[in-house]
Amino acid sequence: MPRSGHDARPTGPGSPDDEPGFVVAAPLSGTVVALADVPDPVFAQEFVGPGLAIEPRADETGVSAVVSPAAGVVGSLFPHAFALETGDGRTVLVHLGIDTVRLGGEGFRLHVEAGDRVVAGATLITWEPARVASLGLSTVCPVIALQGDPGLLTLLVAPGTQVAAGEPVLTWS
Repeated sequence: MPRSGHDARPTGPGSPDDEPGFVVAAPLSGTVVALADVPDPVFAQEFVGPGLAIEPRADETGVSAVVSPAAGVVGSLFPHAFALETGDGRTVLVHLGIDTVRLGGEGFRLHVEAGDRVVAGATLITWEPARVASLGLSTVCPVIALQGDPGLLTLLVAPGTQVAAGEPVLTWS
């Protein structure tokens, strides 16, 4: 049972009934950015896999909640990034900002532990994007189909689109 979040809809992101493919939801609210525009070649050149990025939009207190983009098990977990492992062997990587590993967790709060089973929409991390930006770091957040075939991904939203956390953003066939 997840420690936070809410029950996933039966046909929500990451459920086995998704059509036409596995649905990945936005892990945070913000503006969609093309992966090619991320200021890190590892992501921009899709070395770890295809996907998209989101420039976060914080709430009135300056906090951005990061939710599980699908149902699965939290694999690797760091204050600035996590990998969500799904039941069918796919892994979705979410990285909060660029070079944020240098912060040593400052400005990030974990709400789960590695190994936790989570539902789509469960809160995993909260962070302060403005604090990260004030340190001169990019706050853009890559959402990656780890080691995925680019030909199997369909983006459901165009760059520049505003999305809410939990809104479907891509399918992975």
